[in-house]
Amino acid sequence: MVKVVGIRFKPAGKVYDFDAGAFVLAPGDPVIVETEQGLGFGFVAVAPELRDEKTFDRALKKVYRLAGEADFHQREKNRELEKKAHAFCMACVKKLRLQMNLFSVEGTFDAGKLTFFFTADGRVDFRELVKMLVREFRIRIEMRQVGIRNQAKMCGGIGRCGRALCCSTFIEKFEPVSIRMAKEQGLSLNPTKISGQCGRLMCCLTFENETYKGLKTEFPKIGKMVETPKGKGKIVRHNAICNRIAVRLEEGQEMEFDLSDIQLESESKDKSRQNG
Repeated sequence: MVKVVGIRFKPAGKVYDFDAGAFVLAPGDPVIVETEQGLGFGFVAVAPELRDEKTFDRALKKVYRLAGEADFHQREKNRELEKKAHAFCMACVKKLRLQMNLFSVEGTFDAGKLTFFFTADGRVDFRELVKMLVREFRIRIEMRQVGIRNQAKMCGGIGRCGRALCCSTFIEKFEPVSIRMAKEQGLSLNPTKISGQCGRLMCCLTFENETYKGLKTEFPKIGKMVETPKGKGKIVRHNAICNRIAVRLEEGQEMEFDLSDIQLESESKDKSRQNG
C-alpha cells in the first residue's frame, strides 16, 4: 500500500497523484513535489489516503517537502520573471509582426524553463522569436499554442451570470458542449446568449442537460396534436421544470397546461371508442 495525496498546481487545475511518504498533510497545505520538469510548487487538494500500488501504471513521484518561507519568496521571484518575459515577448511579437495572441507565461519552480502560451488562427513560425527569447533569458523556452477555451480558463474573467468563469474556478476538464443541449433546455439559440467569454458554447449548458433529458422522457414531442381541457391544439414548447406544456389551440391562442391534463389525439380517440 502507498499513501497517495492529490496535488493541484493551479486554481481549478488538474489534480495529480503523488506519494505522500511519511508527511502528515491536509488540504490547503503548500508543498514542494518532484515532477518531470524538476521541483514544483503546489497545494494539497485531496487528503492522503492509502491505495494499492497495483492500481498505478508507474511509480508515483514523491512529495519532496513542505513549502517554507524561502519557497514562497522564490515563487514571487518567478512571477516577476514571468511578467518581464511576457512584456519582452510581446515587444518581440510586435517587432516580428507575428499573427499570434500571447496571453500567459509560466516558469518552472527552479526558473530553468519558461513556457509561453498563445492562441492563433493557424500555424505560426516562431523560430526567430524563440532565438530572441533564449538570447535574452538564457534558459529553456517553450512556445505552446492552445485553444480559446484554455485561454479563458487560464486568464479567468466574469461570465454573463455575474460570477467567475466556471472553467477558471472548478472545471478541471472540458466536456463536449453541443447546440442540442440548448434546444433540450428550451434556451434561446441566439449565439450571443449561449456563448461564453471564449466565444464557444457555455460549459454550463452541460450541468442540467441530463436532468432536462430525464424530466422530458414522458413529454410528447413538439409538433404533436393533443387534446386539452380547452380543446385541440399543437404542442409548441416544453416547460420541463414546471411539468407544463405550451399548446397553440386551433383558435390560435397559446396556453400552458399541466402534463397530466394533456392527451395525445390518438389516445383521446381510443378512449372515446372504448366509451362508445
